[in-house]
Amino acid sequence: QVQLVESGGGLVQPGGSLRLSCAASGIIFSINAMGWYRQAPGKQREMVAVITSGGSTNYADSVRGRFTISRGNAKNTVDLQMNSLKPEDTAVYYCNAVGIRSPYGMRDYWGQGTQVTVSS
Repeated sequence: QVQLVESGGGLVQPGGSLRLSCAASGIIFSINAMGWYRQAPGKQREMVAVITSGGSTNYADSVRGRFTISRGNAKNTVDLQMNSLKPEDTAVYYCNAVGIRSPYGMRDYWGQGTQVTVSS
């Protein structure tokens, strides 16, 4: 079965940095896009950053210039470098993979989420 596993969340002071990583495991033939979403308490889940298989990226306005999404060194991984973090970045961050083609067909997957807390 395909799984997405996130790592790298934690507590950081305002202005600090964190790096999130996500690895898709299982028998995977291809992935159309991978990205990060976040959900703060009482708010809807929102897109943070996405990278396609072709390398195109898209960012939420609120993080553009501070966050950078990139493919990890290992296959089927994606990283999110978060700099100049603000308290309003506090949320559970979810890894998302769109269009994973596997022996089970093609579908989208979500990770379990990792908490990012920005506080002094």
